Amino acid sequence: MLLATCTLRASEPAKSTTADAHQDRVTNCLPPPVLVQGEVPECKSLAARMAELKIPGVSVAVVHNGSIAWARGFGVAGPDGKPVIENTLFQAGSMSKPLAAMAALRFVQTSKLSLDADINRALTSWHVPPSSAAPDATVTLRELLSHTAGITVHGFRGYTAGSPVPTLVQVLDGTEPANTPPIRIAKAPGTEWNYSGGGFTVMQQALVDTAHESFPKLMADTVLGPIGMTHSTYEQPLPSSLMADAATAYTEDGLPVPGGALIYPEMAAAGLWTTPSDLAKYILEVQGSLAGKANHVLDSAMTTAMLTPGKNHWGLGIELGGNDANPYFTHGGVNKGFQSLLVAYEKSGDGAIVMTNAVGGAEIANELMRSIAVEYKWPDLQPVTRTLAKVDRSMLERYVGTYMATPTFSVVYTLEGDQLFAQATGQKKFPIFPESESRFFMKVVDAEIEFHTDDKGSVDYLFLHQGGRDYKEMKK
Repeated sequence: MLLATCTLRASEPAKSTTADAHQDRVTNCLPPPVLVQGEVPECKSLAARMAELKIPGVSVAVVHNGSIAWARGFGVAGPDGKPVIENTLFQAGSMSKPLAAMAALRFVQTSKLSLDADINRALTSWHVPPSSAAPDATVTLRELLSHTAGITVHGFRGYTAGSPVPTLVQVLDGTEPANTPPIRIAKAPGTEWNYSGGGFTVMQQALVDTAHESFPKLMADTVLGPIGMTHSTYEQPLPSSLMADAATAYTEDGLPVPGGALIYPEMAAAGLWTTPSDLAKYILEVQGSLAGKANHVLDSAMTTAMLTPGKNHWGLGIELGGNDANPYFTHGGVNKGFQSLLVAYEKSGDGAIVMTNAVGGAEIANELMRSIAVEYKWPDLQPVTRTLAKVDRSMLERYVGTYMATPTFSVVYTLEGDQLFAQATGQKKFPIFPESESRFFMKVVDAEIEFHTDDKGSVDYLFLHQGGRDYKEMKK
């Protein structure tokens, strides 16, 4: 029973606190996001979940009390059966952004760039064009790093090895062979949060124009080298000398991505090859800088600025969570065939990184992170316990229907027997469970649904409560 397992973790004798014992407990039983009072949840091992989700390889590093507690690979790196080891390289996807942001802030700290000046002052190879959406607007580095610049292009698709790869200027202008639209101002800068890989690509060009050297070299000189990330590079494509150390990218069907790992000239946004152990050094650098114990890249004041919450709980290049007593920073990463997650606490010296080499790896990364949170008694990411209520079928029937989250995204609620199901656009159907007549919970994720009725007793909308935020969906 998982509740017993969690209690056992909290009361293990001191002799079982070795790294191997921690690893075993983390990987032998991955706790679900939601526990139901009185039910015995299913306990699955990491190996079983990897098989179910067709995830060939996983790599994990755990930081505890200000040092790397353990790092280990699981499964295989590629079709030849070579095992994942601590130094196996994975594409970091969007986890490239926090380190790129750190480089940009280093340039600010050394007065090479300004956080709040027009970024066009730093650009020489290209300039952010004027926009009819925001006439006379200027974009700043602070806005680019915090995803508030109003810049287009959420993310990047990558390029198959052997196919034409655009220059960075071609990506910025959306000209062939670039496979994404032009990167432009679409909304008034500073007014809204909107995640933008395009903004980080503008920042990449500004760093290159300022440093007068390639992005991989400036990142090696400014961040990777000083931190000691010796198994990391922003080189795209990956140099042939490192190919033997790299994990193969896999599809959701468990097959290698045709042509191998994709190439990302948008290096700041998606181009980092690294390992969990190297990213653990990034975590330790940030934690140490905040405490005034490390300043290999940023001083304490600049690191504090980086981790100061702005719009939508984001700092400069990094997402923020937790509370004032236990704040944490986090970022996920998704490239074709690679999905990963990083979470680290600012004050406690704890954190972890999970990297995988398959589409669908984010699910197992979240499950592993939750298991690590249980093992190391983190204040967040723990399973929640819900209490199941009995609700008459006549009440359930009132909730059946389609609810619109956006004009193009809806959730359909259906009733099968006495079980209510939800199915979002493009997703699989899953059951939801009542904890009162109007409030329901999911088991697949930690989220709740609250149905609202009007003065006449008709259901007119619902609220989805997830991740500390509320999303309103109108009944169609």
